[in-house]
Amino acid sequence: MEHNVKLTSAEMAVLWTSYMNDSLSMCVFSQFLQHVDDDDIRPVVEHALSLCQRHIQSYRQLLTKENFPIPVGFTDEDVNLGAPRLYSDAFYLKYIDGMAMVGMTSASAALAGATRDDVREMYTSLLMESVALHNTAIPILLDKGIYVRAPIISTPSQVDFVKKQNFLTGFFGERRPLNAIEITNLNINIFRNCLGEALLLGFAQTAQSKKVRQYMERGKDISAKHIKVFSDILSHDDLPPAVSWATDVSNSTTHTFSDKLMMFHVAALTGAGVGNYGIAIGTSPRRDLGAAFLRLQGEVMLYGEDGAEIAIENGWLEQPPMADDRTELARHK
Repeated sequence: MEHNVKLTSAEMAVLWTSYMNDSLSMCVFSQFLQHVDDDDIRPVVEHALSLCQRHIQSYRQLLTKENFPIPVGFTDEDVNLGAPRLYSDAFYLKYIDGMAMVGMTSASAALAGATRDDVREMYTSLLMESVALHNTAIPILLDKGIYVRAPIISTPSQVDFVKKQNFLTGFFGERRPLNAIEITNLNINIFRNCLGEALLLGFAQTAQSKKVRQYMERGKDISAKHIKVFSDILSHDDLPPAVSWATDVSNSTTHTFSDKLMMFHVAALTGAGVGNYGIAIGTSPRRDLGAAFLRLQGEVMLYGEDGAEIAIENGWLEQPPMADDRTELARHK
């Protein structure tokens, strides 16, 4: 028996979000491709762009079959391919690796929430492609000496168990050393903020609207502040602090990406940042770390809310699929 199974809200959500993100990435990678010089990095940029183009076609086919309106997303109007280089080749590669990691997370979540065979097959493929892109980028980053490994700590000599309540403390008195999970949380969030700081620096230089430019500058400052907070915690345990990516940004002030695209990109990264901080809160036993992540998470959430207001004011915020407003339907019966 053949069943005409409709898309669930979870499937609509991931398809809509994926379309928006891949249409944005097509603009970004197309701009990168105009300037990449490194013979090792160029094929990675070309491959990343081809993946996005193929994904867009897949989303279109599936959504069209379901009579689902194709999102506007981002188009050639949102990127100036004739603009000068805004970021270095090294940034291109680090950015692609960062987006591949975001892709792994989002594809895993999409796969977990999908029910229909065609949607699950699509996101299984997308997950594998993100993994492959990450595995392609890492060796090149290592070969060029631009990949910053996580801090190295001593291998435990034996299995041990926590014996004292002060394992959880951190506000007063002597703090215990960071554990490997806490170091990982700090390191991941330093990486994300280094990416954000450099990206926002370029966005601030090239934004057309004064309000958008100020918003990008504020976001850059927030990222720099968070990098310092996390780096200081690592430094207290004699672990290496972060290295800024600001030198990967050129001095170009030419309009490169539309303000609409930049605001959406920052919103997406802000949402991912809130999620990353949430994971850190839940997996960092030392109370001072959880409190620090919680405080900084609130700052990021407020920043994201202010960005949404700017996008709404300018008519840039495309609305995701919504549940029926039953009260409104009844009112107009």
